[in-house]
Amino acid sequence: MMKTIRKQSNRIGIALLVLVASLGFTSCEDQLDLEPIVEQSAANVFDDPAAYEQFLARIYAGFVVSGQQGPAGNPDITGIDEGFSNYLRQYWKHQQLTTDEALIAWNDGTIHDLNWQVWTPANEFITAMYNRIYFQISISNEFLRATADVPESEFLPAAYKAEVRFLRALSYWHAIDMFGNVPFVTEQDPIGAFLPTQGSRAEVFDFIVSELTAIEPIMIDARQNVYGRADKAAVWMLLAKLHLNAEVYKGTDQSAQAIPYLENIIGAGYTLHTDYDELFLADNDTNGAQNEMIFSFNSDGLNTQGFGAMTFLVHAPVGGNMSAAAFGINGGWGGIRTTKTFVNQFPNGAMSVDDRANFFTDGQELEIADVFNFNDGYAVEKFKNVTSQGVPGSDASGDFIDTDFPVFRLADAYLMYAEAVKRSGQGDQGLAVQYVNLVRQRSNATPIGGFSEITDEFLLSERSRELYWEGHRRTDLIRFGQFSDQGVWPWKGNVENGTTTEAFRDLFPIPSTDITANPNLTQNPGY
Repeated sequence: MMKTIRKQSNRIGIALLVLVASLGFTSCEDQLDLEPIVEQSAANVFDDPAAYEQFLARIYAGFVVSGQQGPAGNPDITGIDEGFSNYLRQYWKHQQLTTDEALIAWNDGTIHDLNWQVWTPANEFITAMYNRIYFQISISNEFLRATADVPESEFLPAAYKAEVRFLRALSYWHAIDMFGNVPFVTEQDPIGAFLPTQGSRAEVFDFIVSELTAIEPIMIDARQNVYGRADKAAVWMLLAKLHLNAEVYKGTDQSAQAIPYLENIIGAGYTLHTDYDELFLADNDTNGAQNEMIFSFNSDGLNTQGFGAMTFLVHAPVGGNMSAAAFGINGGWGGIRTTKTFVNQFPNGAMSVDDRANFFTDGQELEIADVFNFNDGYAVEKFKNVTSQGVPGSDASGDFIDTDFPVFRLADAYLMYAEAVKRSGQGDQGLAVQYVNLVRQRSNATPIGGFSEITDEFLLSERSRELYWEGHRRTDLIRFGQFSDQGVWPWKGNVENGTTTEAFRDLFPIPSTDITANPNLTQNPGY
């Protein structure tokens, strides 16, 4: 049962995607060319009871696959290379390339605008991220619309609808985190062509919280669902994320409200895996790391093939003198590495005794004189397509990856608890210290001596040391006021030693194509 969703995800739900052509969100229709393979209608698509699980699996798969056939050739969205269009690949780029943790050597289109923080509303990668978010929201809405009057049964348990509402809430969180005030559509809106209104960031925040609160009792208990599917703990984690970032989203400090949800997670039986490196290997669903995973985006080298998601995150960081075979792949892409700002967060840099300092330095320079040269900047050895026994992943070609991406894991919850206690003045300071030290001791980092050491600077750095390249950094930097007009790192602002950028870049622009198509939308300030 552990990989039920992933084994089906690239083969099922194909015909169901025809429904998205009438989703009721059409202001981006010039970018969303779904080209369904089999024509069906909402009236008959669920004639086969198995279709409920198939459609659910396709919604989950939307985070890791890029189209309807795999690995490429029939994309969900157009206007950009299909491999580039993948949800996880785009989300990772927006959360990581805009920060001190990652720099890309390629010169594809306007990709370096993300590194340099000089993007415009015409940036094709920002447009792809936006379209991908709304593709996921759209197919979630259609599932909920089509099943609204279907009674609960063995084929459609109540948890299915709750899981889809969670996945939609997750995408809406990504939307408000990156774009602020966004188009807002649910299953209650009509199908067909109409121009959605723009919900304020605060309004959509309130909707997400209300949705998660409503589905919490319906979700399967923590750690009882199929691996890779959402449960109560995933809901708690997203609620904690929202409340911890509420000052950014709503202008009010709600960090105290995150504490009960984090306590629920910590008390649910998750455990830190003993080996940090094994969290990011091809068998991280079975090697013990799964006991730390709260929610993951699952990959399978045979059944979720594509050139985004984990294929990107394993191939792109390998280049120079690095051994592709050691990563379980047939060759590296020489794309992404890191900056000295991140390296220097570890005592003694790349020579740190902290096990999380996974840097490859042979043939690599710490200083980045040439942003387009992969050898300028230390490489990062984090995600690999080999098992904890050193066996390569299931795809014999070495192209596609078995490693699952950790969306939420226990170590993050421990660090969030410490931050929530620090910000709110509530909770248990002793437990906050204990949780931080559990995380640090796992990787041979020196334990902290007391709560007074849990400063903003420490929290931001510790989150980076523990969670680098897991899609958290941009959101964390913004919450701590270090993203745009304060923090500086190499090549930020397209300056070798870095410079500050305009504060309005804490938000990405609404893509110009959508602003033009929908007069109900207002562009974010500064763009």
